[in-house]
Amino acid sequence: MPLTSPPIFDGHNDLILRLLRGTATPEGVTAGLPDGHIDLPRAQAGGLGGGFFAIYVPSPMGAGLQTEEMSKPSYDMPLPAMIAQPEALKVTLEGAAALEAMQDAGALTICGTVAELETAIHGPKMAAIMHIEGAEAIDPDFEVLHRMHARGLRSLGPVWSRPTIFGHGVPFRFPSTGDIGPGLTDHGKRLVAECNKLNIMIDLSHLNEKGMDDVAAITDAPLVATHSNAYAVSPHARNLTDRQLEMIAQSDGMVGINFASAFLRPDGQMDSDFSLDVMMQHLDHLVKILGEDRVGFGSDFDGALVPRDIGSCAGLPALRAAMTDHGIGAETMEKLCYRNWLRVLRKTWSV
Repeated sequence: MPLTSPPIFDGHNDLILRLLRGTATPEGVTAGLPDGHIDLPRAQAGGLGGGFFAIYVPSPMGAGLQTEEMSKPSYDMPLPAMIAQPEALKVTLEGAAALEAMQDAGALTICGTVAELETAIHGPKMAAIMHIEGAEAIDPDFEVLHRMHARGLRSLGPVWSRPTIFGHGVPFRFPSTGDIGPGLTDHGKRLVAECNKLNIMIDLSHLNEKGMDDVAAITDAPLVATHSNAYAVSPHARNLTDRQLEMIAQSDGMVGINFASAFLRPDGQMDSDFSLDVMMQHLDHLVKILGEDRVGFGSDFDGALVPRDIGSCAGLPALRAAMTDHGIGAETMEKLCYRNWLRVLRKTWSV
């Protein structure tokens, strides 16, 4: 029998982007889709309890990730240009409406409190946190931030890898650390403080190293990277060095392991043909530094090429089986699958 429990709460997915691009509909997510990584039937089959649903503004065609380039022994892909706030706001509002449409169609429940999450994770629908990946839509006066918070926003990343008025992201570069460029701008430092006031979680994934240092110096909440891996296993700019992991541990924060093949594989290749033993290497390293209470998963479903043995959220039993074979017991399994996310959100949202 496939291992479908405990439920997995996921730090990051890009399903909303599929709706914005017209390759999926809210009704299709509820009834089942012919492709992609997430829909309700596959979530039920694989034991996906829910996760952070990212609202992301894509760069113009041709400026995004290129699988062919990331199949080279080394690569350094240029960062896309900054996106104007009015353009980003239009897409972000469409993304929020798409998430709400999935709720109306019966695919998920948008949650704004840990109590709501605890109920929804074990329910027939997916539990969803509204997350903005890249703060391009946020104005310097934070009127949009407050408006989105009232609409259900509970998590925000100051950057996706391209720059914003708030900070700088890391390029898709291998091998490389994230020590690239300056830290947060003055607007970015104010953004962190405002998110603290509103109890909006700050997501460090995609942010460069100096930007993370700045967040750590300002925030009164745990440091969280929703979908990042261990640089010690895969020396990719998108992964976290031991120094960064130690900062997260000291803040009682958390890291969600990213399923993207290029950020898992030691050779940095965008190739899904590898054993889940590689994911266990990242898990071991993260647990060694962070402890078993500060590690979870952040799949990047519908936004990345994931390991062949998982394939989609219906394949999550393979991940549980790999953890079981790796010697992970029932109590630790529950922590890794969902309880650690509840723990860090309880601390973050009640600061």
